[in-house]
Amino acid sequence: MRGLAVLVMIQCHTFNCFFRADLRDGGPYVLSQFIGGMAAPLFLFMSGITMAFQLDSQERKGSGALRRWLFALRRAAYILGIAAAFRISNYLASLPNSTMKDLTKVDILNCMGVAMLFFSFAALYDGGSRARAVLLGALAVAALAPVMSSLPWTGAPPLLRDYLVPGQGRGYFPFFPCGSYVGFGIAVGTVVKHTAQERFERLMQWAVLIGFGLIFVSQYLSNLPYSIYTKSDFWNDSPTLILIRVGICLLILAASFLWTEYCPAPTWNWMDILGKHSLLVYWVHVMLVYGTLMQPFKRNLSVAATVAATLMVVAAMAGLAEAWGRWKARRAQKWKAATTVARGGEAPAM
Repeated sequence: MRGLAVLVMIQCHTFNCFFRADLRDGGPYVLSQFIGGMAAPLFLFMSGITMAFQLDSQERKGSGALRRWLFALRRAAYILGIAAAFRISNYLASLPNSTMKDLTKVDILNCMGVAMLFFSFAALYDGGSRARAVLLGALAVAALAPVMSSLPWTGAPPLLRDYLVPGQGRGYFPFFPCGSYVGFGIAVGTVVKHTAQERFERLMQWAVLIGFGLIFVSQYLSNLPYSIYTKSDFWNDSPTLILIRVGICLLILAASFLWTEYCPAPTWNWMDILGKHSLLVYWVHVMLVYGTLMQPFKRNLSVAATVAATLMVVAAMAGLAEAWGRWKARRAQKWKAATTVARGGEAPAM
């Protein structure tokens, strides 16, 4: 599922960077960006699922609510640290064309870290109560997005505004409403971890039913001629768009389960490799695609050339992820061998 998100992300960024400016009103570019709109929701949703798995692991180890909460806060702080390092590296890679805005841009990692900070309260709950509490929190964030966007933000610090609400030319991933995907992911991940193996197929069936239900009902509500909000932008802060995309995430989750459970596994699964090292791929491919080295190709390629560039970037990132995975495996083996030898050389306890 994460590997699919990486593919969607790479094609979106490659088309956005390299596709000719005079062709951007046509179908190929519009389709690539429309599909690419699912990359961020998928990553945020899956970060919530991962957080749910980690909290469940802490709970099984006997960690109390306070200890789990501190663990969740440390994880969120780690993501925010990675986000800051990413912005700095992206700034350096874009020299001499980079600006201070490149350092303060609210990217997906920034949104992810803030959302994880907010939803860290999930650690204070156990089991099913955790899923219910976080689900309510995610619905609240999505529902409040149009209200927050309509507030007068003129006198607010620009960086705070970028982190909280969407706006033209400002932050692309504000907490309202994008942070809600993390909450929905925590709720789904908690349910997944508390479902017995023999009932897992039934859970995936429910994921399909709920997914289609969210898509169709939210689409119907978004087309009504009236709204409870005085002002709402469907593509920026509409709760119905959030629920449509959560429905799509649930369908992709069920499809990923079917694929991994019933389709024969290849000897080398490049999708799995991309998914396992998605942070590295995200980091490197953004620097590669948007960096200064690619300046001659930006907004200059045809449809066929852009497709070829996308395939080359995907192949390069798959090779990088494979090499990185093998290096980490060798390092882990050396460390294990070294610690085994060290322990074997210790004098027996008296």
